[in-house]
Amino acid sequence: MTTISHTGATAEVQAVPKANARNASLDRARTFLTLVVLLHHAVIPYTYFGHTDAKSFIGFDMVVLATDSFFMAMFFFLSGLFVWPGLGHKSPGTFFRDRLLRLGLPFAVAAFTIIPIAYYAIALRQNPGLAFSAFWWKTVTSGPWPSGPVWFIWVLLAFDLTASLLYRISPRMDDPINRLSQRAFERPAGFFLFLTAVTAILYIPARVHFGPGKWFELGPFDIQASRVLLYAAYFFIGAGVGAANVERGVLSEDGRLARSSWGWVAVTLVPYCLLWGLIAIKREILDNPVVLPNWYEASYGLFFVAFSAAIILAILAYFLRFKRSGFSMLDPMQADAYGMFLVHYPIVLWLQYGLFDYDLPAIAKALVAFVLTVIFSWAVTRALRQIPGASKVL
Repeated sequence: MTTISHTGATAEVQAVPKANARNASLDRARTFLTLVVLLHHAVIPYTYFGHTDAKSFIGFDMVVLATDSFFMAMFFFLSGLFVWPGLGHKSPGTFFRDRLLRLGLPFAVAAFTIIPIAYYAIALRQNPGLAFSAFWWKTVTSGPWPSGPVWFIWVLLAFDLTASLLYRISPRMDDPINRLSQRAFERPAGFFLFLTAVTAILYIPARVHFGPGKWFELGPFDIQASRVLLYAAYFFIGAGVGAANVERGVLSEDGRLARSSWGWVAVTLVPYCLLWGLIAIKREILDNPVVLPNWYEASYGLFFVAFSAAIILAILAYFLRFKRSGFSMLDPMQADAYGMFLVHYPIVLWLQYGLFDYDLPAIAKALVAFVLTVIFSWAVTRALRQIPGASKVL
């Protein structure tokens, strides 16, 4: 993006967004998020939250609480940034075809191959004599047929197609959010409050009604019930920010958000500590009930969305300020990040399966699982991208 002065921060939103050059800060933030996903899945078995191994470490609970609270919302926000410019420069047919190729095809392939291979590792732990063919057939016929982390792909496709319809109705539909983004060039706190308020309105009632564990499921199409509207909000707010004049808005490399990066780190600590306070109440006072009181779910939802908004802005501020030029260790991985996201799940689950019987500390197991997952998923993606035409998909 082009460097601009503060005087341009109030420029009018353009009806047709201009295509932007690649932004190193956002590319690196997206690659960083991919590594966060791999880390999240590498440490889950060694936590109180998802304790499937005899070894555990409280530090991993702290990691999982943080990552689960923001990383998928941030993926939707970053994906939304580029949807309006794409719609402005492609016909509906071209946009639909590109999204099916980039999202629909990988999801279909993953649902029938990658995901069954991943969950077979869990099934073998429960039934060591189970044949893969029998497990695969049961998965795709009678179910359950979980999609694992690739649920993100089909939901993003649905959001993209919805955005396409909305754009055809009115290309200027996202103008109010874009103007808010421009005002946030100097006042990102206002954008934070807006993000928190909107997501709180959409998330808290859903969490109170459905609870945190309910998923909508139809074959491999599943999504956490309480978070559907939360993710939609992040996607379409991202679309508004990216609609036009990105270089003059909240994500400007010269804006106040980038200049106050460390301050946003401090902001994240308040709701994060409050979340831990509620978890302590649940365990020590409420005795971990199956159904929690509405006041608890509502309070947790409020702290959840506040932490999510704060840490997303903190991460973006860091990359906008410190990772916008020069070389980064994330750069060599950038082109392969999407493929790594797609293929990593069976790798990490099978590594954890292999580590299960070893009497190693939880930190050692998680470190081995994370490092090898990064290496193997990167290598597999690189190999797949050598197939003619695969680089257009992965």
